[in-house]
Amino acid sequence: MIGFIKKDLAMIKSNFKLLGVLIVIYAIMGLMEKMDISFILPFMCVMIMISSFSYDNYNKWDAYSISLPNGRKNSVKSKYITTLLMTFIVSIITTILSFIISYINTQSINYEQILVTMFGTVFGTLLVLTIMYPIIYKLGVEKARIGIFLIVFGIVIIGSLLANFVDLSNILKALAFLEDYLIIILILVAIIMVYVSYKISEKIYLKKEF
Repeated sequence: MIGFIKKDLAMIKSNFKLLGVLIVIYAIMGLMEKMDISFILPFMCVMIMISSFSYDNYNKWDAYSISLPNGRKNSVKSKYITTLLMTFIVSIITTILSFIISYINTQSINYEQILVTMFGTVFGTLLVLTIMYPIIYKLGVEKARIGIFLIVFGIVIIGSLLANFVDLSNILKALAFLEDYLIIILILVAIIMVYVSYKISEKIYLKKEF
């Protein structure tokens, strides 16, 4: 397993410099109050990891990995573990930078707002991961881009319809009692999402022929 994770990290090593440059650029923009750096950097981790699928395909990695003991399972597991590690590490760095930028710009730190924003970003990043990875394993990177576009487009359409025909305010009022437990609920939902996504990806990959 460790070897698979090292392989994924080695394949995206060249992107670490790009990620470092982006962190510096977005930090400067944050200091200039041009944007909130919380939203973009964690998502970049998933985008970078998606590029590793292209590297695997180009280097015929899949054909080799399936010949290794538990190669298929470890290959899928390493993708999820590496992505989660990168996401959480970058999220911690981003949170620290947000504290520093907030203090420099306002001489105070709104810990609650920054942490809630960061938590929401991590949850959104995990949601993207859980949707994209099974599609990539099923269709491949190139075809998956089309599938992902259609899914996002469909979600937008459904969301618009719900906003027009359903009174969401009543639903929000009914769920107001859950506000105190929102963080715990989202953590549990995130864990379930990632686990279900992983099991779906594993099932797809175990049956896939190369």
